Amino acid sequence: MRYRVIAILALMTVFMETVSADLVVFKNGDSLTGKLEKLEGGKLAFDSPMLGKIEIDMEKVSYFTTEEPIEVHLTDGTIIKSKALPTGEGKLYLDATDLLKPQSLDLAAVKSINPPAKPKPKWKGNITAGFTSTNGNTFSENGSISVDATRRTEKDRTNVFGRYIVSRAEEDNNKVTTEESLSVGAQYDYFFTKKFYSFLNGRFKKDHIADLDRRIIAGLGVGYQWIESDPMNFNTDAGVAMLCEKYTTQDEITTNDEFSLQVGYHFDMKVTKTIDFIHNMIYYPSASGSISDYYLSTDAEIRASLTSNMFTSIKAILDYDSTPAEGLGNTDTKYILGLGWNF
Repeated sequence: MRYRVIAILALMTVFMETVSADLVVFKNGDSLTGKLEKLEGGKLAFDSPMLGKIEIDMEKVSYFTTEEPIEVHLTDGTIIKSKALPTGEGKLYLDATDLLKPQSLDLAAVKSINPPAKPKPKWKGNITAGFTSTNGNTFSENGSISVDATRRTEKDRTNVFGRYIVSRAEEDNNKVTTEESLSVGAQYDYFFTKKFYSFLNGRFKKDHIADLDRRIIAGLGVGYQWIESDPMNFNTDAGVAMLCEKYTTQDEITTNDEFSLQVGYHFDMKVTKTIDFIHNMIYYPSASGSISDYYLSTDAEIRASLTSNMFTSIKAILDYDSTPAEGLGNTDTKYILGLGWNF
């Protein structure tokens, strides 16, 4: 008697599991019961009591049903949470919800089901520092530190950067500062599509040796992301900006506040597994119409990986101001050799 009770209970357990199971019906007429876990990349993850965890090619599936609500993500961005009911081949029939009537959809319109939660966007970037010192017949010290960080989501991108450079040398038996500059900036991009975006940006620069008290630039406009991938990125943007400069020399104080246009691009590519090339350019022609009045900033960098996080780099930076303060040159060029860390 005891064994009969155990057998009946076992049969009831199997029956209850079968009744409450999800169902996949194949185009050849076969079917499989178990638990539908998720659908991604055209593959249906299914846990079958007979076969274990398997992946099913959706091209072989006629339809499927579920005993519990599933989160269905459609190709147009719509998300519906409901149970899948029996239907015809190539269809997905979702039960009614509190807000929606029953929905009959083509399986081709389903992008994913129960996709795993996406990781929260994180800041990625690098810190680079360099220092050289010469003592003996001559004396010189050169130091620099720069930070560049980006946070990318599906809808927006934020980039911030900063750079400080200082140099000292010996002149007439005195140690004097021969270079000291600070540059910081940020840009926020909002993507209307996967490629097209609008932006807001701002820059600040101070250069003690060039007598530049401040150069503040604030701009807005639109851009296009031509390429966005691990081995290569390329985007261009254009807009308008407000440029404010102040120079203080021994003889006078010069200020320049004007509207300008702005055109720029960013390009980076992985040349080899260990070598990266990065190039940026931004051009501010005066909105007054004079082609000879403009400010240009560009930089190029080559990075060589030493480890998965550490790298060495050489960077060239050029700033050109067509209308500097009286007695100052148009071009300011810097070369920086540094050691960096990716985060």
